Amino acid sequence: MEQLLNHLRHLGFTELEAKVMVSLTQQGTQSGYEVAKRLGVSRSNVYATLQRLVSRGVIQLTPGEPARYTMMPIKEFTQMISGQMGESLTYLEQHMPSETHEQPSFFIVEGERKVIETLNRELDKASEEIVAGIWREEAKWSRQGLERAEQRGVRVLWSFEGDEDGKFSGMLPLTASQQGGRKFWLVVDRRWCIVGMRGDELPAQAIVTEHPLMVELLLQHFAQEIILFELENDLGAELIERYGEGYEHILNKYMPSFVHKDID
Repeated sequence: MEQLLNHLRHLGFTELEAKVMVSLTQQGTQSGYEVAKRLGVSRSNVYATLQRLVSRGVIQLTPGEPARYTMMPIKEFTQMISGQMGESLTYLEQHMPSETHEQPSFFIVEGERKVIETLNRELDKASEEIVAGIWREEAKWSRQGLERAEQRGVRVLWSFEGDEDGKFSGMLPLTASQQGGRKFWLVVDRRWCIVGMRGDELPAQAIVTEHPLMVELLLQHFAQEIILFELENDLGAELIERYGEGYEHILNKYMPSFVHKDID
């Protein structure tokens, strides 16, 4: 009985409404007085409950002295409730206000220990791909995490600066600027990324985010490095002769201050 009442409550009926409905189903047509006596509830509460159920079409009223109440056939009842719920769910789908999603946040991690913990925690979650740009000194932070990822079948692609023992399958010998410290970044499963800097006298500091724009920018940067790496391997001296060391002839057209600063 309790389980039956519980399911009726889940359908939106009150405790007393559920008991009245079950009583009418078990005993058949009854007066309000008879229902109240059987349930041990005050007649005023039972009559108010019967009136609500009549207005909802759940029970039928037969006028007379006294008035008699009958529970509708259970099959008709379940069909009615099912139809009402279906209509309500359809209405909610069509008219419920659109969800507002907060933009993924950025947060800063400071200190070598915290950066390493954050980095390796995400590397151990990687399931598909890790893309990274990192210097030899900082590669030690993530070496074991990258090895474990490759053993799990995760695709690991990374560019590095400086010699590093033990090559990963996706390693590319690319270079980066060391102005202001050594920069490092990683993208995990194209959803999470970390961008940071560290120097011999500069404490490690990094920005961590799942913002899709930052992920996209880092992956585009990596793709450009790959393209330049392939071009330099194929064309080599011809590129230097035509565009200058570090492509300064091209950069000078758009960012002359950057080129001059670099040369100085």
